[in-house]
Amino acid sequence: MAAAAAKVPTVSLKQIASDLAEKQGASKKAMGETLDAFVSHLTKTVAKGNKVRIPGLGIFAVRKRAARMGRNPATGEPIKIKASKKVAFRASKEFKEMV
Repeated sequence: MAAAAAKVPTVSLKQIASDLAEKQGASKKAMGETLDAFVSHLTKTVAKGNKVRIPGLGIFAVRKRAARMGRNPATGEPIKIKASKKVAFRASKEFKEMV
């Protein structure tokens, strides 16, 4: 029997805001509002089709996926998959090296 995989902790935006507030000497509420505004602006900018480059982290962008043929896994029947867009993230060299 395989050993259970170790549970990887998840850090929330609220925890990040709390840590940053402590380091910067700001209030948790103000830092939370700042991070919320950052995330909101980032998502709106990417949704418009623009790239967002954050040095030391990476690039967020929208990629277009062409229409293609696929298969229904239950029946094996060919189906048409519509063209779509997806959000892509490419990690920076520094970030990749840290991980």
